[in-house]
Amino acid sequence: MEALFRYNWMVRKEWVQWCEEVSQEELLAKRTGGVGSILQTLFHIIDVEWSWIRLIQGKPDFQEDFEKHSTLEKIRELDARFHEEVEAFVRNWDSSKENNLYQETTPDGRILTDTWGEVMRHVIAHEIHHIGQLSVWARELGRKPVSANFIGRGLLPEKKLSE
Repeated sequence: MEALFRYNWMVRKEWVQWCEEVSQEELLAKRTGGVGSILQTLFHIIDVEWSWIRLIQGKPDFQEDFEKHSTLEKIRELDARFHEEVEAFVRNWDSSKENNLYQETTPDGRILTDTWGEVMRHVIAHEIHHIGQLSVWARELGRKPVSANFIGRGLLPEKKLSE
């Protein structure tokens, strides 16, 4: 599980660096799909990751306002502020947490129950989904997207081939 979170963090950092070469106007331009713009999508990824990690632990969540984070520098600051808490939780993850239950009440009054393991995997998949959208938008801008390749990033311990 940790390796996939580290993968997402690595790719996210590369996307933020990619954004340095794109104008603020293009970063804020409304795009088809996603949550609006490139910067809004990065903001959304960061906010959702942090929110879910807090919610499953029973900690309070609050909705950040994108308008207060609508520059690349503000996105970096938000990511750094939230990352420490998220990383500590992920690094301390073990199988004993897998089946802990998280419950929420939907606006229509239904009670949904999920395991922490399901939520963690949702958070991972959520970011990967939005990274795919960023890749499409990069191509629409005529730019090469960040590699989504997991292989070659050194995220897992090295394995030796059997002789």
